[in-house]
Amino acid sequence: MTDSNTAFPAFKITPGDMGGGLLLLCDHARNALPAEYGTLGLDASAFERHIAYDIGAEALTLGLAAALGVPAVQSCFSRLLIDPNRGADDPTIVMRLSDGTIVPGNHPITRDEINSRIERFHAPYHQAVAGVVDEMIATGPPPMIFSIHSFTPRWKQIVRPWEVAMLWDNDPRLPKFMIEGMRRDAKLMVGDNEPYDGALRNDTMYQHATQRGLAQGLIEVRQDLLGDDEGVFQWVNRLAPLLEEANAAPHMHEIRHYGSRTDGTAVKLGADELPNFGE
Repeated sequence: MTDSNTAFPAFKITPGDMGGGLLLLCDHARNALPAEYGTLGLDASAFERHIAYDIGAEALTLGLAAALGVPAVQSCFSRLLIDPNRGADDPTIVMRLSDGTIVPGNHPITRDEINSRIERFHAPYHQAVAGVVDEMIATGPPPMIFSIHSFTPRWKQIVRPWEVAMLWDNDPRLPKFMIEGMRRDAKLMVGDNEPYDGALRNDTMYQHATQRGLAQGLIEVRQDLLGDDEGVFQWVNRLAPLLEEANAAPHMHEIRHYGSRTDGTAVKLGADELPNFGE
């Protein structure tokens, strides 16, 4: 495995078939901080919560990478330090308040400190993703990009009923396929842009997939379903065949610029491309 060349790596690359047409990403893989940041003034228990990382997402990413033999790129720092799934100009790139918890090490924070965290952690992660995408395009077909996240069963006392959801902006190719595939299992409640909208300007998918015209999808699995090895195993076995099937479809590897709903460049989808998700 390869990671950034620092005492505290910003990213890790899990090797795989660079000509295989599929890249996995995990933006919120870990809850770690460099020693000089301590705990950002928080109790250690805060780092076991979703505010620090996406619980189970790293294990699912590595499980899928191993099952499919494909590369993966993941961050190695907590989202409480800086959020890699935000653009550098996003005001929420460093959270001062997260799910009701004030983060003392982030509040107050200077612009110079934000820029330092971008330079040390955020930018190297995105450079690593871009480098792998470049190498994959040079080696084989333009890759699909599949980003793996997890979400909490409750948010501010609101129960989230979905077991899983696909988030997406304007390119329907991979999300449509994955939603329809997962909905074949009548036991699953599969969300479409739930509990969040997948259109976020300058986020990871915008930077590395939307702007390049690459097929893309961001999956959110409910965290209580990834809480142990058995849960992760089940989701690897559920998702791997779908990703393998999608990866075999030629249109998933065509460069198609659908634009983004976030900046007014979204193109009108043709009738054969409009999502039509059955229940």
